[in-house]
Amino acid sequence: MTVTISMINLKGGVGKTTLTVALAEFMAGQYGLKVLVIDLDPQTNATISLMDQNDWKRRNVRGQTLVRLFRDYLEDMKIFSIDEAIVHNASNIGGGIPGLDLLPSSLDLIDIQDEIIKIPSRGLISSRPLTLLGEAICELMTAYDIVLIDCPPNLGLITQNGLLLSQYYLIPVIPDILSTYGIPQIVNRIRRLEKETGARIQALGVVINKYRQQNALHRSQVNILTLEAGNTGYQRVFKTIIPENARAAAAMDYSLPGARIHNKYGYETPFIQYQDLTEEVLDLVIPGH
Repeated sequence: MTVTISMINLKGGVGKTTLTVALAEFMAGQYGLKVLVIDLDPQTNATISLMDQNDWKRRNVRGQTLVRLFRDYLEDMKIFSIDEAIVHNASNIGGGIPGLDLLPSSLDLIDIQDEIIKIPSRGLISSRPLTLLGEAICELMTAYDIVLIDCPPNLGLITQNGLLLSQYYLIPVIPDILSTYGIPQIVNRIRRLEKETGARIQALGVVINKYRQQNALHRSQVNILTLEAGNTGYQRVFKTIIPENARAAAAMDYSLPGARIHNKYGYETPFIQYQDLTEEVLDLVIPGH
C-alpha cells in the first residue's frame, strides 16, 4: 500500500523543502523504495532541487507541470498528462536516483491559487476543488511505496488537495516562536478537514530543523514542544534533531552533482541525521520495512 505524507508549515524558511528532498533521496537511494515527490509549493524549490532548471522551464511551457492540471479544470481543457509530467530518476546524485520520481511545480501556481474555488463541484458536497490532484494521480499512486508532498506555507485549496491525498502529515519547524506559532492552527484545520470530508489524516509529528545547540531559546522550545505534543495533537517530536548546517543548504543546489549520496550530504552532519530521521519516519509508516 502506498504511504503518502504531506510536509507542512505555515511559515516559510523552516527547511520544509530541504527535509522533503533529503527524505526522498534517502528513502529511494538508501532503502531502495519507489518514491514520488509532489511539489505543490509555487516557490518550486523542491522541483529545482531535483531536476535541471532549464528542463523544468521547458516542461512548464509545454504544460508538463502541476499548474496545467489546475488550469485544465478552470479552462475546461484536457492538456495535462500525468505520464508526461512525471520526471523519472530525479536528483543530481549519480545522474539520477532510480525509483525517485518528481511531479514538478510551477511559479504560475501563484496566479491561480484563488481561482481554484471557481471549479464546479460534483453532487451535493463541494468537494471537487479539494480532490483535483487525487483524481489525476490516483491510478499512478500504486506504483510507489512512498509519496512525499511539499505543501505551500498556507492552508489554501492547493494545500488541502495535498492533505486529502495523504494518510499522514509532518511538521518541520525551527525551534523558535514564529516557526512554531502556527502548529495548533495546522492541527485544528486538518481536524476540521477530516470532519468535512471523512478523510483520515494522521499527524506523524514535529521535526526540529536548523537547531542551534548554543541557543537557549532553541533548547527551551524543544522542551516545550516535547511536553505539548500529546495535548496539541501533533503526536510527537522526532528524536532526530537536524542541526543548522551549511552543507544541508548547499545540498539543495542541483548544479552541484555528486556520484553518491555521501558526496551530497557528507559522512557525518547532516548525513547521519537525515539517515536517522528517515529510519524514524519509515518505522512509523512502514513497520518492519
